[in-house]
Amino acid sequence: MQFKQTMIDEFTLLAKFPLTSKMQGIKLHSDADESLRSAAQRLFDKGIIDSPDGGYLTDLGLDLIEHVTVLHSALSG
Repeated sequence: MQFKQTMIDEFTLLAKFPLTSKMQGIKLHSDADESLRSAAQRLFDKGIIDSPDGGYLTDLGLDLIEHVTVLHSALSG
């Protein structure tokens, strides 16, 4: 198994979503890094976020952010 750069960009974007509230989202502006804007579009296309420029996590996104958090915690220690 190998993580592609596009997947890492998606992990990075997911990690930017607030974990404390399901009612908080993010907004990517037009001057955001292209890799993050592309990641947002892919996550939107996959049904993980509700807007191609960020927005809120869907139910699938909420499940995935928990896994991203666990993975990040395990690998950074």
